[in-house]
Amino acid sequence: MRKSKMILLSLLASLSLSAAAQHNPASPLGKWKTLDDKTGKPMTITEIYEAKNGTLAAKIVENLGLPATCEECSGQYKGKPFVGIVTLWNLKPQNDGSWGDGNGYKPSEDRSFKAKSVKLIDGGKKLEVKGCVAFICRTATWVRVE
Repeated sequence: MRKSKMILLSLLASLSLSAAAQHNPASPLGKWKTLDDKTGKPMTITEIYEAKNGTLAAKIVENLGLPATCEECSGQYKGKPFVGIVTLWNLKPQNDGSWGDGNGYKPSEDRSFKAKSVKLIDGGKKLEVKGCVAFICRTATWVRVE
């Protein structure tokens, strides 16, 4: 009986730590509202999570302003729902506290890019996502979902 209580307590503690990390303003883990670059309107809720290899990744978990399926997408996402599309992957910690040197995909434009930097701003309430194609870079701002 005592051993099963210890296992249960350990499991609960690890779940609590995991949940706390996802709401930590110093961590990019958690859910973010993405905004259209041109109109500023909400497009998706995207969740940043730790991948199995220890890097960070992000995927769309809720569609706020896109069509139901990605007809403009090519490859594996053609005609598939936006929800579930992986938009960032292989983000590694950088010396300045940001994450970067990974890859990204913007399904609304069917464009792959180099994820140069993912950096918390405004006390962890916003996230700057800088992506580059060749030498042309753009920065998008995501807003933390409480």
